[in-house]
Amino acid sequence: MMEILQWLAAAVLGGLVGGAELVSRYRDAPAGALKTRPAILYVCINLTASVAALALVRTFGWKFGVEASDDSLAVEWTQVLVAGVGAMGLFRTSLFTVRAGDRDVGFGPSSFLQIFLTAADRQVDRSRAQVRADTVSIVMKGVAYEKAFAALPPYCLALMQNLPDETQQQLRRALESLDRADIDLEVKARLLGLELVNVVGVDVLKTAVNSLGEEIRSTASAK
Repeated sequence: MMEILQWLAAAVLGGLVGGAELVSRYRDAPAGALKTRPAILYVCINLTASVAALALVRTFGWKFGVEASDDSLAVEWTQVLVAGVGAMGLFRTSLFTVRAGDRDVGFGPSSFLQIFLTAADRQVDRSRAQVRADTVSIVMKGVAYEKAFAALPPYCLALMQNLPDETQQQLRRALESLDRADIDLEVKARLLGLELVNVVGVDVLKTAVNSLGEEIRSTASAK
């Protein structure tokens, strides 16, 4: 029973690591990103890698510096922890090296795993892109860029209480670059919405736009 629990624990840890990676990438709607099929595939790949890593660890009897007998629970659970959290690290060993241009590229188990992980991650990104585009188009419809640029970002940031200073500075730099861009103002308004969604999420953007109301609407839409 204990052994089954350990294998399940390694699998769960691997799945949590994969889920945490996706959450860190898609901060605007982490729950939405995790519900997509590519995201489930991404988590399953990480889960499988952790189980395979635990099998590898136990096959070679790696103890990771734990001074205990082979049947000690301390050793076993250390193996579970390392395999569950650091599966990709365990698979970093290159089986062979190929010269590509002016650099050597190592090929091993992690290279093949990373191919599938990257493909799944990109598919999640594509799925989220359409949802984000549709949502921002609706939320920012009728919003005047010039009015919104001055009022919407500080209002959104004021609604948030725990945004790191670094994140706020990155947003300011992105908005300054957007403001200098020579593109249609309606497109700029949507891009403004996307930049804000990346930081504060869709719900906060909706709340801010609804709260500011006619103050950031174009004259035509206000009539």
